[in-house]
Amino acid sequence: MIEADVIIVGAGPTGLMLAAELRLAGVRPLVLERQPQRRVTPKAGGLGGQILELLRYRGLLERFQAACTDPVPAPRFPFGGVHLDFTQLADPPMHALPLPQQLLEQLLDERAGELDVDLRRGHEVVGVSQDAAAVTVDVRGPDGPYQVIARYLVGCDGARSRVRDRAGIGFPGTTYPEVNRLAQVTLPDTVTILGNGDLDVPGFGTIRAGFTRTDRGLFGVSASPTSTVVSLYTIEDESTEYDDDTPMTVTELQDSLRRVLGVDLPVGKALRLSRFTFKAHQAERYRHRRILLAGDAAHLFPATGVAINAGMLDAVNLAWKLAADIHGWAPAGLLDTYHHERHLAGARTMLHTRAQVALRRGHDVAAEALREVFQELLADESPLRRMGALVAGTDIRYPMPGSDQHALAGTFAPDLTLHTDQGTTSVAELMQTARPVFLDLADRPDLRQIAGDWQSRVEIHTAKADQRPADAVLIRPDAHVAWAATIDEPADTAAPALREALTGWFGTP
Repeated sequence: MIEADVIIVGAGPTGLMLAAELRLAGVRPLVLERQPQRRVTPKAGGLGGQILELLRYRGLLERFQAACTDPVPAPRFPFGGVHLDFTQLADPPMHALPLPQQLLEQLLDERAGELDVDLRRGHEVVGVSQDAAAVTVDVRGPDGPYQVIARYLVGCDGARSRVRDRAGIGFPGTTYPEVNRLAQVTLPDTVTILGNGDLDVPGFGTIRAGFTRTDRGLFGVSASPTSTVVSLYTIEDESTEYDDDTPMTVTELQDSLRRVLGVDLPVGKALRLSRFTFKAHQAERYRHRRILLAGDAAHLFPATGVAINAGMLDAVNLAWKLAADIHGWAPAGLLDTYHHERHLAGARTMLHTRAQVALRRGHDVAAEALREVFQELLADESPLRRMGALVAGTDIRYPMPGSDQHALAGTFAPDLTLHTDQGTTSVAELMQTARPVFLDLADRPDLRQIAGDWQSRVEIHTAKADQRPADAVLIRPDAHVAWAATIDEPADTAAPALREALTGWFGTP
């Protein structure tokens, strides 16, 4: 019998991120992955949204950027057959990093190795049981069957999660009859990329940049006259069931292009080929006693570019709460906040991805009018920024206990430049250790004295900020603000509120 603090089933981006976060919190996870090797079948093509800021707060973003060999595209993102175009904004609300999933998993795998994570590939979970004290997992490994016992089990094992099924957690939703094919290819000399990104195809004429809708589906192209690589995209309704582990071929891509466009579009070398279907499912609950879900095991969204962002943020939210329970100082109900907060975030993502379905799948005159009106609205900065924050996941504000909450409470902590006696630092640098932070921005010894009772669990820092949003801020390990004091807030109101927040999130001192 092998013992661990937490068993993680699945070594995709969510599982690997969770393992690393648990190790930062001093917890021993065991990662069990059914596949003997990292998958090479292309899936997601990059990272986007709030997870990029979180990686920066962990000191990892530059490492990921250095590994990216593709040029970072202009901030222009598809949304249900139209586009969110942030290219005219000096500070776009949504960013992306083109990082193929197999490379992302390699980087996260290396990070897990540096943190001494016990990762076992080729080990399949075949049975799960739990009682009031532990979870027991039956595993089939290369050397035969064995058992693992742990305080908690987290299913990060994808859309067909065995963990979710064995826990009896419902996964209601809708599967759409769409097959999506995405490719990055070179084009032969016979196809000309025009200055505006349109394609001039011999025997057919001009195919405009962006999306082209036909009676047979949707075609998308993103090209630049300064690059030999173009991105091609098709959507068509099909009843064929595809195995996710079976790679797409160039022939399959060309057949789809022919069906949708009604013309042969010649392609050269394929740099990336991927195929996926769209599903809208969300687990009824993310926790059943000692079994929890994260990533695709908890939610599937009917649009591209959001799944990895949501899954890795699930992991960051969950890790420190599991660690608090395992270390014995978690306040009552802390672990339940994982479901409350991340189910809320998943519902927000489901909202805009289902809206994309409505925009994308309509083929009549009314649907065309809807897309045209929607695109007109996005010409104005305010709705464009609002939609960008929704897609990026930066508009999430977790509900915090108590009344008269500061505007920062529940939001992702802003990256303030901080001036201390030791020099200049930032909120992002303080969060690299993944520990709670109490930040005194107004030299409030009354509040520091209270926070001092939790100094074994909470880092205490005093600094000045160029633009002070609050007198003091309490930041959770997932970089969300648990509490903040308003400017010049009297001690008789700030002190009890701070004590309540510290106790509520970090237990009895």
